[in-house]
Amino acid sequence: MDLELAGKRALVTGGSRGIGKQVALQLVLEGADVAIAARDEARLVATAMELASGSGGRVAAVTVDTRVDVSVREMVARVASELGGVDILVNCAARPGSQGPAPRYDEVTTEVFLEEMNTKVMGYLRCVQAVAPLMISEGWGRIVNVSGLAARQTGTFVGSARNVAVTALTVNLAGELAPFGIGVNVVHPGATRTEVTTSGREQTEAGSNLLGRMVSAEEVASVVVFLCSPRSLAINADTITAGGGSPGVIHY
Repeated sequence: MDLELAGKRALVTGGSRGIGKQVALQLVLEGADVAIAARDEARLVATAMELASGSGGRVAAVTVDTRVDVSVREMVARVASELGGVDILVNCAARPGSQGPAPRYDEVTTEVFLEEMNTKVMGYLRCVQAVAPLMISEGWGRIVNVSGLAARQTGTFVGSARNVAVTALTVNLAGELAPFGIGVNVVHPGATRTEVTTSGREQTEAGSNLLGRMVSAEEVASVVVFLCSPRSLAINADTITAGGGSPGVIHY
């Protein structure tokens, strides 16, 4: 299937590694021009070179701290200048929920909670605020927010709160932006195998879904990239899970 992404201009935050990196790679392979953004400049530049050399496509690298308004505005201005605009935004810049032990309720400080919400919720919103005018001017756009299955599971209050908030943000944005031809969806990965996943963690997570193994970053990226495509027109304001299937759970 031709995803009709050739010539589209995409911005992927958190694009230097993990799911974001795989999204960027698949977009480039589909013929899109891609800018990846992250805080670590050295890793970012190395990833951009890797993606470009492996595909022959156009890849730009832009440093950003999505926790800071001016940094986001500068990022989008630079991407728009280098690519000529932005048709697709994939928000993926956030700390993976599986990093470190989940804090108990009595261990959650104001600083920890606000930092997580600022990074993942306000950070995603900042990027949309900066990019949406470019999409509106073109009369078309796709926005995919990468969140997580903690929105539907207990175990970490902070993780659940930030992912539920991203879902609420997504649906509200979709309602406001649909009249301008812009689709907005959220993808909830579960435990995902990336370049830093240990064999021990992979074995621990093997029974957490119906596949009996961890879903890979490449597999999650395939779902995200379809939602970036004009082919995804019928899917809007929706939540797509990409965790291999949750045993014993019914969502409707």
